[in-house]
Amino acid sequence: MQLSILDQSVACAGRGEDHALRDTLDLAVHAEALGYRRFWVSEHHNLATIVGSAPEIVMAAVAARTRRIRVGSAGVMLPHYSALKVAEQFRVLDALAPGRIDLGVGRAPGGDMRTALALNPNAHASADAFAQQVVDLRHWTRGLPHQGIVAHPRPPADAGIERAPELWVLGSSDYGAQLAAHLGLPYAFAYFFMDGQGVEQALHLYRTLYRPGERHPRPQATICVWALAADSDDEAHHHALSRDRWRLDRARGRLLPLQPPDDIARRGFGADELAQLAPMRRKAFVGRADRVADALRALATELQLDELVINTWAHDPAVRRRSYALLAREFALPATEPATAASPAAAAS
Repeated sequence: MQLSILDQSVACAGRGEDHALRDTLDLAVHAEALGYRRFWVSEHHNLATIVGSAPEIVMAAVAARTRRIRVGSAGVMLPHYSALKVAEQFRVLDALAPGRIDLGVGRAPGGDMRTALALNPNAHASADAFAQQVVDLRHWTRGLPHQGIVAHPRPPADAGIERAPELWVLGSSDYGAQLAAHLGLPYAFAYFFMDGQGVEQALHLYRTLYRPGERHPRPQATICVWALAADSDDEAHHHALSRDRWRLDRARGRLLPLQPPDDIARRGFGADELAQLAPMRRKAFVGRADRVADALRALATELQLDELVINTWAHDPAVRRRSYALLAREFALPATEPATAASPAAAAS
């Protein structure tokens, strides 16, 4: 089993939004040392919680600070942009970090439609052209002439197809699964976003409809799950309160920085809020590290996956680092330095 990370540069109450971006860079270095396979960053706009609005820039900074781990987007919200410009950005990234770049693309706006229209006045039409944009990207990111155009810088003449950025289709519905299958591309399902709803159907469609491609003769799928591991169930559930509160607030249209769990514990939740949280909590993976690892293995076995992407939110950066370190130890990841899973207090010092 291989593990990867999706980091969303989450803003936390009491710290500036710039801190979230710097924390992403520090976490990437930590993830590489622990033996994680990929480090993906997301794209969102006009949100006070998820402040990573330019994944290609964050990826360049991550790539400059790491040497082995694959660095990717999860994803670039393609309808906002020209496919050629995205291809050029990722050709540059590949030149800077050869053979380590993943290009995950999605069709969702990554924010509200008013913001989407500000990014691209033709956002609705562009979303309808998503499939063609992905086809164009597949040519241009490989450095191939397409429509009489080449995206520079091109790879070395002797570079194999594995050298090009690896193109992934991201989704949370059947549409993305079918598109990835039709084009013979890897597919990642946003399990954490949908609380698992629809994952079996999407993966079934992807695998049964898959058309082998040159780079990917067999289907390659993963899912992104939300998980938080700690030394005890109580500790993990306490730190997960920050995300619990955020999800309740989001449902009411309030998108705020992540709140400290101590504050949330003091305020508590109403009966109706606890009822709303119950199904969400059942689809998250929160608790003592060995129990979280067992649940993740069971899910991967059920869905026939050999890689999982983990997304973890916590108000304290040290809590996230410890969670990732504990899971790395449980899964015996190939660490490049000892995965000691330092305590939050030690990690913060």
